[in-house]
Amino acid sequence: MQPIFVLVHSPSVGPSTWRPVAERLTAAGHQVLVPSLLHVGAGSPPFWPRIVSAVRDGIRQVPADNPVVLVAHSNAGLFLPAISSSLDHPVTSSVFVDAALPARIGPTAVASPEVLEFLDPMAVNGRLPRWTDWWDEAEVAPMFSDPTMRQTVIEEQPTLPLSYYRQRVPVPGGWDDHPCSYLLFGPPYDEFAAEARERGWRVAHLPGAHLHQIVDPACTARHLVELATAT
Repeated sequence: MQPIFVLVHSPSVGPSTWRPVAERLTAAGHQVLVPSLLHVGAGSPPFWPRIVSAVRDGIRQVPADNPVVLVAHSNAGLFLPAISSSLDHPVTSSVFVDAALPARIGPTAVASPEVLEFLDPMAVNGRLPRWTDWWDEAEVAPMFSDPTMRQTVIEEQPTLPLSYYRQRVPVPGGWDDHPCSYLLFGPPYDEFAAEARERGWRVAHLPGAHLHQIVDPACTARHLVELATAT
């Protein structure tokens, strides 16, 4: 039975960051689901159980015996162990795409003290601006090659509470009982790619900015298939 690709977007952005890749995978004959995490920042912390529930709900229609490939972008990587351990479906592969890695032994802090120090002055009544509003235009513009896609991604972004970045995410033991791999776009995630190599994971490099999956979805899709099927 062919596994279904479950593309998990960063909660800092939205599912449109994966849709071009989903279209390429579908065109190549793969089944794909892109669960939405857009409302996980509602309510009070912790937020990780809502992320897990959103992914479970997003694949609820898939029979429990159908295997899945979990693909996580950016800080969605921190939640992948909790997601994997919660599913009824067999996970045949996990692919981290320009993603933060969970701790070898949990729990994992979503943000470092340095990042929290950067974010704290931005918060208004405990809520942060949209992710792309954290940066200067010179840093944001290279992530987009198409104005329409840029508008879609920017308008879709949630305004997460600062407390989202203060949470710690559990890392269940044995979550990585299947092949894991890493697809690097570029700095600063090269440090995570190096750690993935240290863990014995397969690592591939597709040079680009942090949202390169919307710039070159075809190559991204090919890399995902290659990493997910590698033995």
